[in-house]
Amino acid sequence: MSKIKLSKNFIKSACKLALNEDLYPSGDITSNLLNNHEIAKVKMICNQKGIVGGLEFAKQTFDLIDKKIKFKIKKKEGSKINKKVVVATIEGDLKNILTGERVALNFVSHISGIATKTNEFLKKVGKKTKICCTRKTIPNLRVIQKYAVKLGGGINHRFNLSDEFLIKDNHIASSKNFEKIIKKAIKNKKGRKITVEVDTLKQFRKIKGLKFDTVLFDNMSVKNLKAGVKLARNIYETEASGGVSLKNIKKIADTGIDRVSIGEITHSVRALDFKLEI
Repeated sequence: MSKIKLSKNFIKSACKLALNEDLYPSGDITSNLLNNHEIAKVKMICNQKGIVGGLEFAKQTFDLIDKKIKFKIKKKEGSKINKKVVVATIEGDLKNILTGERVALNFVSHISGIATKTNEFLKKVGKKTKICCTRKTIPNLRVIQKYAVKLGGGINHRFNLSDEFLIKDNHIASSKNFEKIIKKAIKNKKGRKITVEVDTLKQFRKIKGLKFDTVLFDNMSVKNLKAGVKLARNIYETEASGGVSLKNIKKIADTGIDRVSIGEITHSVRALDFKLEI
């Protein structure tokens, strides 16, 4: 799996793109109406309980606008926070602070939202079952979203199509002999992981014994998941996906499944509510 590196240069580059999106072509024409050099101290406050993340993105955003702005982080990245908690203070030219406000809040709200949702799933399953994300990410935000999943205690699935073999239903549907596809993957493995998705236990029994790493049970009932886990024991890592929610995650985890992959934690997560208060 590709390692996600959230270097200072990466964060700075992401913030530059976001600011360009917000300020092109004429800058913040509203904040420019304010008096120059009016110094203010502003608090970044969370209006909800959750896991905080993305504070370095906020810090870099303000630094790119005005290096004299002092951004002080008050809560550790990835820590649990309560409602109305101050996570950072920002001191400097008010006009410049307001220019960076929305970009900074967008990063923190989105990253914290993913981390918080991931952690909610994690609390339901205990320590035995791993919660992981998928490639169902917003284009160009995958690195940031997968970073947020890790902040919340989850693990990252493959980062992209080069990381591992994942033989899915459409690959199988394109071939009359899907065992042949698996054998090709085994032949070309070169240290990469091989995961095979199955929709039925009959499919799984047909390929059981081939030397792949993980069997992915897709959209299976809890009853069939239990049976699948039993069949795979001591042979394959097991994974469940499809239709997973906070309502059914505990029942899925109780089958003994090794990990559960959830698209919801990245593709449609709700942002955590943050604000700046003067």
